Amino acid sequence: MHTPLRFVALAALFASFLICAVLPGTAADGSADDIARILAGIEPRVDSPLAGLTRDSDWRLHASSLDAAWKSLEARQLSKIRVWSAKNITRPQKTMLYMFSGPDFLYADVFFPEATTYVLSGLEPVGGMPDVSQSRRSLSGTLANIRSSLGPVMSYGFFITKHIKRQLRRGEFTGTLPLLYVFLARLGKTISHVTLISLDRNGVELPTGEAHVTGAPSGVKVAFAGREGKPRTLYYFSTDLSDRGVADSGFLNFCERLGAADSFLKSASYLLHSGNFSKVRAFLLAQSATVLQDDSGIPVRYFAPEKWELRPFGHYIAPIDVFPGRYQRQLSEIFRRALAIDFGVGYRWRLHESNLLLAEKKP
Repeated sequence: MHTPLRFVALAALFASFLICAVLPGTAADGSADDIARILAGIEPRVDSPLAGLTRDSDWRLHASSLDAAWKSLEARQLSKIRVWSAKNITRPQKTMLYMFSGPDFLYADVFFPEATTYVLSGLEPVGGMPDVSQSRRSLSGTLANIRSSLGPVMSYGFFITKHIKRQLRRGEFTGTLPLLYVFLARLGKTISHVTLISLDRNGVELPTGEAHVTGAPSGVKVAFAGREGKPRTLYYFSTDLSDRGVADSGFLNFCERLGAADSFLKSASYLLHSGNFSKVRAFLLAQSATVLQDDSGIPVRYFAPEKWELRPFGHYIAPIDVFPGRYQRQLSEIFRRALAIDFGVGYRWRLHESNLLLAEKKP
């Protein structure tokens, strides 16, 4: 298993030769897709202004190392999830909602590959990319910071909240956007356009800086396509999902306009177990055709038997010690009839300790 330290080391190696990058969505020194591929250790288009970076022996070593790490992740985790998803997510919706996600597009894509609109959200800032004036020296530390941020999700399958909050505010490569770029590129996506946006009180998209609501969600809209060429859209919003935070932010209005959705909850700090997140919890139960979650998501008592069919997978043991008092006896009873899974997920990421609950709304 690759550890976060391995990715820090790779970052330092990569940072030693990467000379410049541009603001997201621009093409002064290469498109957003070129930048994403360079950051992910994948060769950009042949005529890209950034293509020269790939001739550096350090970059080739970096790319080779990331290839090996991704190959291991694919065999250990991603390929197995894709097989499970194809078998069990039988009524995929066009919209996929992943709240409390941070920049985790990786698991959004592998669990819900049929979605055409992905909406991720969390407290982590959107951030941006360094411009061409940034020096080689300043990039070294910031790129190492990116790799450090990616380490936990690559190794364990989730971001550590305190860790990533600290990491995403350091250096010049701040925020979630660089991490989203890496996941998009490594998952074989082609980015066509990137726009920084915000929302008004009614959930209408506005160019960044034009929102008239204090604390309005700031976001990024990424237009991309997979290998099959179908146009898709990824949104990430930095927003407070507590009852007070979503009351007038427009975020839930924005999500509602997208129609029925598949929702995903993983490593969500058990926030939906508290009364302070009742609005988001009620919204997900009303808006979702399917909810896929580990035990840190919506408490099972909120899934009314007359409305939901529940299918358990894996093993429900108990929350990890960091989250005392969140054990669900009712969930334990449901998992007595659970089917096995051959991959890890959530805080209990080790094989044979992980749990998934697939809740499907009855017709």
